[in-house]
Amino acid sequence: MSESSEQQRPEHGTAPRNPDLFRAEPVSFVRRGNRLQGRRASAWERNAEQYVIEPPRKIADTSVADDFQLDPAQAFGRTAPLIVEIGTGLGECIANAAKDDPERNYLAVEVYRPGLAQLMLKVESFGISNVRAVQANAPEVLDVMLDENSADEIWIFFSDPWHKPRHHKRRLIKASFLDKVSRVLKPGGTLRLATDWSNYAEQMREVLNAHPDFENQHPGNLAGEGSNLTKVRRDGMEGFDPEPEFVDGQGGWAPRFERRILTSFEGKALKAGRLVFDLAYTRLG
Repeated sequence: MSESSEQQRPEHGTAPRNPDLFRAEPVSFVRRGNRLQGRRASAWERNAEQYVIEPPRKIADTSVADDFQLDPAQAFGRTAPLIVEIGTGLGECIANAAKDDPERNYLAVEVYRPGLAQLMLKVESFGISNVRAVQANAPEVLDVMLDENSADEIWIFFSDPWHKPRHHKRRLIKASFLDKVSRVLKPGGTLRLATDWSNYAEQMREVLNAHPDFENQHPGNLAGEGSNLTKVRRDGMEGFDPEPEFVDGQGGWAPRFERRILTSFEGKALKAGRLVFDLAYTRLG
């Protein structure tokens, strides 16, 4: 699961590019191989018609036409609280959450088709019907496809940290993206985030604390000695020079969200020695 600011580029040697075909801001997650094979191809063929939403496209195959708006009651066949996960990866988190929480509807937003096909395998294995998926760029889903105040929660777990300083501008979580989240999230709804990169965690906390539409659900929590940020800086993790006197005096980190299972992606991060930061904010209004 990783975000991207990569533009839709023509193949080498094609005609000069049309600036109207290029997005001006980061897209939600990096495109990888899109071909389906084996069990994933079979799962897609069996389940996509029922579980995958196919919006009309504006430009690229992950774009959403300006006139398309999802009717959740029609898409899910019922009216229920809506949870949206942006960047579902292989679908581990959302499938398990939906299985344990059948009273809510779950929408997976992902550009990586093999990941959505893997989600179809899980949906089929669990025998659940409260999951829908869309292969689309998240900012366009939030701008166009979802109605205002339609989501009860929005989850963004382990979006690409773009850890090199010159790439920080490509990060998904910034004020302009939070405006989009605020549009879709109901007042009183929850935005949940997690990352395994401390610098990105600090940026998330900074931009969310500064945004007028959001309030931290755990102000001051896990500050000081209990902060993973304190541990990272003191121990010189993630390539930082050790800062023995560093203390995260601000905190504000959420406890681990109980429905965010340990995915294979997070397991690899922990095995590599990285620490995880959770954040939870309420949409005001």
